[in-house]
Amino acid sequence: MKATWNGQVLAHSNDTLVVEGNHYFPPSALDMQFFKPSDKTTVCSWKGTASYYDIEAGGKVNKDAAWFYPDPKSAASNIAGYIAFWKGVEVTA
Repeated sequence: MKATWNGQVLAHSNDTLVVEGNHYFPPSALDMQFFKPSDKTTVCSWKGTASYYDIEAGGKVNKDAAWFYPDPKSAASNIAGYIAFWKGVEVTA
């Protein structure tokens, strides 16, 4: 799977995990030059508290476009630290 935005490959992996229709990429699959920590957090009733990254690529910023669960609840422990995308980031095979 590959995640792209604004002409840049953000992540590439053959080992994503699919949860609720979203591909979660292992941290090692990310090109970290495009990721900047965000202050945003949200809470999922069964996964726990999500943290976010802003994506900066090609001179543009996509605010809070990637999320991950640094310390998920036990039901979602398999995606600890894995990153998923939205806000126009294309995830393709």
